[in-house]
Amino acid sequence: MASMMTTGRVPVPLVLSLLAAASLHAGSVSIVVLATTDLHGNLYPVDYFTAQPAARGLAKVATLIEAERARQPNTILIDCGDTIQGTPLEYVYQKSNPLHEDPMMLAMNRIGYDAMTLGNHEFNFGLENLQRARSNARFPWLSANTKLEPRSKARAFDGYLLKTVGGVKVAVIGITTPAVPTWEKPENYAGYRFEGGVEAVKRAVTSLAREHPDLVIVAAHAGLGEGSSEDENMVRAIAAVPGIDAIVFGHTHQELAEQRIGGVLITQPKNWGMSLARLAFTLEGESGKPWRVVEKKSSLVKVTDQTPADPGILEIAKPFHEAAERYLSTEVARSPAPLDGILGRAGDSALVDAIHEVQLHYAKAEVSFASLFNSRVSVPTGPVTVRQIASLYIYDNELYAIEGDGRMVKDALENAARYFVSCAGEVCGKGPLTNKNVFGFNYDMAQGVSYEIDISKPEGSRIVNLTFKGTPLAPDRKLRIAVNNYRAGGSAGYSMFRGAKVVWRSAEDIRQLMIAYFTERGELPAKADGNWRILPELARKTLERDARAEAARSGLF
Repeated sequence: MASMMTTGRVPVPLVLSLLAAASLHAGSVSIVVLATTDLHGNLYPVDYFTAQPAARGLAKVATLIEAERARQPNTILIDCGDTIQGTPLEYVYQKSNPLHEDPMMLAMNRIGYDAMTLGNHEFNFGLENLQRARSNARFPWLSANTKLEPRSKARAFDGYLLKTVGGVKVAVIGITTPAVPTWEKPENYAGYRFEGGVEAVKRAVTSLAREHPDLVIVAAHAGLGEGSSEDENMVRAIAAVPGIDAIVFGHTHQELAEQRIGGVLITQPKNWGMSLARLAFTLEGESGKPWRVVEKKSSLVKVTDQTPADPGILEIAKPFHEAAERYLSTEVARSPAPLDGILGRAGDSALVDAIHEVQLHYAKAEVSFASLFNSRVSVPTGPVTVRQIASLYIYDNELYAIEGDGRMVKDALENAARYFVSCAGEVCGKGPLTNKNVFGFNYDMAQGVSYEIDISKPEGSRIVNLTFKGTPLAPDRKLRIAVNNYRAGGSAGYSMFRGAKVVWRSAEDIRQLMIAYFTERGELPAKADGNWRILPELARKTLERDARAEAARSGLF
């Protein structure tokens, strides 16, 4: 054996190792964090509801990721959750499992994700499906605030990832919106409890202190918290926790290139793989001293029609995509007239009435609440397929029947009416008359009652002439009300439903109930029954005008 050269009493290899370690903290280094969120099963660059190509999906995002890595090898790639639910591609897989591994995990493995935050929609298909997808992943699913119940046999989630890139020790803390129990059946999260995100980040930062990370990122499946419950969306509050350099977040399906909150860098990529977040950090250091962040900035890399899809991801997705297309092409019923959603938020709509009809039937309810999730839906006269039903009801929500009363109905309609801004006189003819802080998919309409929405009145006093079976609806009138599971949990300001007694839950999601109902009935409604309208008349005309203009801009006319 050759003798080891030494310098004094220290072996040469050890001296070289120490010198190399010291040199890592001399000069400057650049690190890039890439992030996606709310992919919702979007692999193929296609809109399954129109069967048209679309600038979205992980196959296109993969091309952007490869290009970013070529420019900067010191890169970490993360996702902020709501990944294994959303498109018909994932739905068919989750329900029938004709193939062995989750398509999103197969694709993300190939791309080389470093971590993913647990999203609330990961629980939609139950724990068996969640754990199968998680086992398919070759990267950790993170959630610092999802904890095991005592004596739970479930599998724990790591709170954070620690990875050294370019000599820099990067920590990624995962946070899940803790409102899961308000939306999911207990069996879908059995064995887990959900703590507040802010306290969980504080504990994670304290725990990480012994690891001395140079860069701390929070990957949150939660929104900023503006105009919504901070229990559900707490990113702004998390930014106040000392020791954080940046937050990339999701959940709300919005987009934010860059914002600073108390010095913390904030960004949100667009949902469905429509953009990629790029967080760039420059760190400087002196020998023997920790790195310090001297510059940080974020931007969004947009997916476009011209972005090529990665052939390897398309190959992975192909059998799942083909199974989804077979399912979507199944004929369900007929439509006696051409129907579309263009004016479906400006007045009563046959398409929304179709949802109500199904909900009232299965929930055996007296009043139903539903939203037009997709105003681009179009159903021509003639055969109606699963694709068209799916384009009308795009979410995998379940149907609940709850015990309520007239006051609950009135309060819910007042909350829905926040979708409009107040106007009076000639102002009602100018527009826009919709509230940019209230998403259209959170504007619910009711069936089983008749009412008017007078937007010349202030918020909270807009619902007038509210009647039930031809007489004014008394606040204390007991009612059985049909809502989806998200409304029952009080989401989007519908707190009046939270805590109401749930007297029935569907075994299938609402989309499947619609398919079953109209397969048996054979025909969609031909026209709306006109049980509600918007006042003043000038405001209604302005809303219709603006809806048609938006449809024209979107190519629907």
